[in-house]
Amino acid sequence: MSKLTHLNARGEAHMVDVSAKQDTARTAVAQSEVQLTAEIVTAITDDRLPKGDLLATVRIAGIQGGKKCSDLIPLCHPLPLAKITVDIELQGHCLIITTQCKTTGKTGVEMEALTAASVAALTVYDMCKGIDKGMIIGETKLLNKTGGKSGDWSAGV
Repeated sequence: MSKLTHLNARGEAHMVDVSAKQDTARTAVAQSEVQLTAEIVTAITDDRLPKGDLLATVRIAGIQGGKKCSDLIPLCHPLPLAKITVDIELQGHCLIITTQCKTTGKTGVEMEALTAASVAALTVYDMCKGIDKGMIIGETKLLNKTGGKSGDWSAGV
């Protein structure tokens, strides 16, 4: 069995020591999907959501979520994020949220990108639940990452 990096010799959870690692440029791209009802799609396209500007609110929420990742995920290192982007696209009855996080540091930004996408999706639900609670927050996934000891990775999407 491979050594689990977040357990010490006694099997206790701990934060991994990354102090000896070299700083490298790192990026990660993640995506979340929210299935919307027809009534919500109409409200979005007609710009008549009761809670206001959906896209701006979702974008800001995603950025805040990425920045707060280490506060939410117990063993994540706080990272000096250089950039977070949140792109939102309506495809039929599905809102596709794609996030990208960048840093130069000793550990990757996958969790920050995934947290940004997840918080953005939850914000869609919050902004639209007054119209219809039948939304489904679907697949959240890492699309790709670059940098670090393990190198580049892509989901092949």
